[in-house]
Amino acid sequence: MTDLRPSTSASPGRTYGRRNFLSLGLGLGTLITLSACTPSDDAPLPEGGDPVQGGVLTYFEPQTWTLLYPPSVGFYPNGGIMNNISARLLWQDPKTLDLYPWLATELPEINADATKFTFTIRDGVTYSDGSPLTAKNVAANFDLFGRGDEARTLPVSEQISNYERSEVLDDNRVRFHFSAPSPGFAQATSTMNAGLLADSTLALDAEGFGPGGATGIHTCGPFHITDETIGTKLSVRVREDYDWAPPHLKHQGRAHLDGIDYLANNEYSVRIGAVLSGQADGVRDVQAPDESRVSEQGLRLYAKATNGINNSINLRFRHELLEDLKVRQAIIAAVDRQEIVDKLFTPNYPLATGLLAKGAMGYKDQSGSWVHDPEEANRLLDEAGWSERNSAGFRTKDGQVLALSVNIALPQPRSNEVQTLIQQQLRHVGVRLSINPGDQSKQTLDALDLDRVQIYHSMVARADFDNLRSNYSSVNRDVFLNGKDRDDADDESIDPEIDRLLEELASQPVTKKRQQAAEKVQDYLVENAYVLPFFEEPQVFAFRRRVNGFTTEPVGRPDFYSTWLAGQK
Repeated sequence: MTDLRPSTSASPGRTYGRRNFLSLGLGLGTLITLSACTPSDDAPLPEGGDPVQGGVLTYFEPQTWTLLYPPSVGFYPNGGIMNNISARLLWQDPKTLDLYPWLATELPEINADATKFTFTIRDGVTYSDGSPLTAKNVAANFDLFGRGDEARTLPVSEQISNYERSEVLDDNRVRFHFSAPSPGFAQATSTMNAGLLADSTLALDAEGFGPGGATGIHTCGPFHITDETIGTKLSVRVREDYDWAPPHLKHQGRAHLDGIDYLANNEYSVRIGAVLSGQADGVRDVQAPDESRVSEQGLRLYAKATNGINNSINLRFRHELLEDLKVRQAIIAAVDRQEIVDKLFTPNYPLATGLLAKGAMGYKDQSGSWVHDPEEANRLLDEAGWSERNSAGFRTKDGQVLALSVNIALPQPRSNEVQTLIQQQLRHVGVRLSINPGDQSKQTLDALDLDRVQIYHSMVARADFDNLRSNYSSVNRDVFLNGKDRDDADDESIDPEIDRLLEELASQPVTKKRQQAAEKVQDYLVENAYVLPFFEEPQVFAFRRRVNGFTTEPVGRPDFYSTWLAGQK
């Protein structure tokens, strides 16, 4: 069997393509019977003592990374890399969500209306190209993230609202100015989306941040990129000189690992098989049916909360078939959320009790809002004028079939299976649901077309109140397509109240009032039957027993800074 474990140095000529993975003896497109052919991981667990230094961790992702421009690393494969190669002004505790200094010497000075944030920058920090971190460099980073650059196809960060300008006060202090209150900015500086870049990297365009350009991206985190094989592998190695971890952390200095090899393969059987057979150290996106078998094989299983907007479908009300509130209410009543969770998932995926996860900032319990009631669904559809049925049993109105399309959200767990089950549930009340085919790029493109995708499956994680704005605002992800392709400001299909409520949330500097504003947003979306949440989505990882100290940041991206491998010499 081919050994997938890399040496501690980069191997530029070695790739992990389809043929290499087939050497594992796993049939593509099939799920392996784990207990029948895979030896248990019975490596002795370490008993106390200090972490061991050395070794390269081999880690699988289900999809390859697409862009390492920080504001665009919300896609989990992107974020899993950026979280480990970058450092930020502040650090957010993944359990308490409290903020601490990192590259800033202290928490920022913030004026009363949250329109001015002043940071003092640490001395002695350098980027992987050797250039220093300075107040001027930090200012340039946020000028790019806060404004974007259309000419270079670099978007504004969805996490930064009302950005106006930076002001360098001296060699170590920088002040950021906002045109309106931006209370979420402090938390935004702690995320991967604000991973700081060297001046040389700030000059790149979108292509430079994409596949093929990885080794030209210079950051100041504990690891740096050393090699890439487009589509299949990215190698990062430790920075021996890294000595600027968040001061309050016990672990200081260089990372314990010598490096990480990120491998990507879209065949689940290959990924899980490599880890279970000991040919790789870890994998993200363990599917729910395999959780118990992974544990039975002796591996470590981690289900990490993402603390954001729950896994949901969004009903795009601007489409003519969904503009009627009764139709949207009927679709929600026809879907059995409990059946989805019970049939497809495990207790690591708790049934959603609100639009937000219980651990998310802004959470409100709305658990009585989505009652499965097929009889009520049928009544509502009849009242909406969809009382006739064609020969196939689907509802019609004036000769038109009540036929809708939903995307496959490939980054979300078992999205195709979820939509297939919903397809069956809606069939019982006469609604035809088609599942949009295609890979990640096609799904992304089709999701921007209201004629192709009317029901949008998604989730988004950010440990801040502004998570709601990131997802629902017409100037951010705009899951409803509430602001797309509108030439007429008076277009009555647009719902301006959504943006108004979200701007109120984003501009409220007082925490108690921010909570109230967040609840108003959620109430409005529920009352209008715009969203149906399914479950609180975790990120589920499996690691060999020799992997210790693994953790994640607040929304479930891997954090390998304090990870170490037992058995190193």
